[in-house]
Amino acid sequence: MKKPFGFFLRFTKGQRKGVMALLFLIIIFQAGYFIFTSFGFSGNKEISPEEAEWLSHQEEIDRLKEAKSVKKDTIFPFNPNFISDYKAYILGLNEVQLDKLTVFRKTGAYVNSPEEFKEVTGIHDTLLLKLKPYFRFSEKPDIMVSKGEAKQKPVKEERIKVIDINAATSEQLQSVYGIGPYYAKCILEKREQLGGYVNMNQLDDFDDVPSDALLLIGDKFAVLHEPIVKTINVNTASLHQLSRFPYFNKDLARAIITQRSMLGNFSKIEDLLEINGFPVEKEKIIALYLEF
Repeated sequence: MKKPFGFFLRFTKGQRKGVMALLFLIIIFQAGYFIFTSFGFSGNKEISPEEAEWLSHQEEIDRLKEAKSVKKDTIFPFNPNFISDYKAYILGLNEVQLDKLTVFRKTGAYVNSPEEFKEVTGIHDTLLLKLKPYFRFSEKPDIMVSKGEAKQKPVKEERIKVIDINAATSEQLQSVYGIGPYYAKCILEKREQLGGYVNMNQLDDFDDVPSDALLLIGDKFAVLHEPIVKTINVNTASLHQLSRFPYFNKDLARAIITQRSMLGNFSKIEDLLEINGFPVEKEKIIALYLEF
């Protein structure tokens, strides 16, 4: 008959000592764990009154954090008589509504109230309610003609010296309230990169420039002469050249080169519109700086 622990006797003396030592350590660890948990050392410490009060407000704190993380629309004060395609898109006006305003403005008339803006464009009351607090109409009523007066009251012309934006100096730009040395430098640097501005709406690209200052720039500056712009050939330009183009970034430049290598050369601006990240709303402006 085999002994119950006969297999243990087949080990050498050193091996038997090792097995016994291992068993002893296991027993010690198990006993230590039992004692530790039995005497309340499980990690569940008592909560102080201050911590309890703080935890009671945790749900409200989380709710406020979540609300703060939600990006809200930022609308700056603007004159509704001068809305570019891009600004109309940002504000929520559709193409038909903007066209109505454009046709109305071509008669030489101006809208002078939120109600008149709604009548001309046909926007919904909900959108009007959202935009109305940001409307800033001209303070010169003698040059602002209402809709009903467009064909009856001639527009009074004021002799204001308009400066070509593509010839403007830093000092001239800084003469506009709200434009300091920094903003003037940004405007001039982008003009140098592009070779010149082809449309005053391009100044809307400067998000940091106060909207009131942009309106004042529109009164004092204009594109008086067609500039000789610096064009870039999207079919031969390198990654570095495309990345430096003010309307592109490195990711978009990479995507353009990838699609060019896979599908061949681009033939028109519409070929670029399908590329992820392309600024579609600035398509017409960008097209003036590209070669195919």
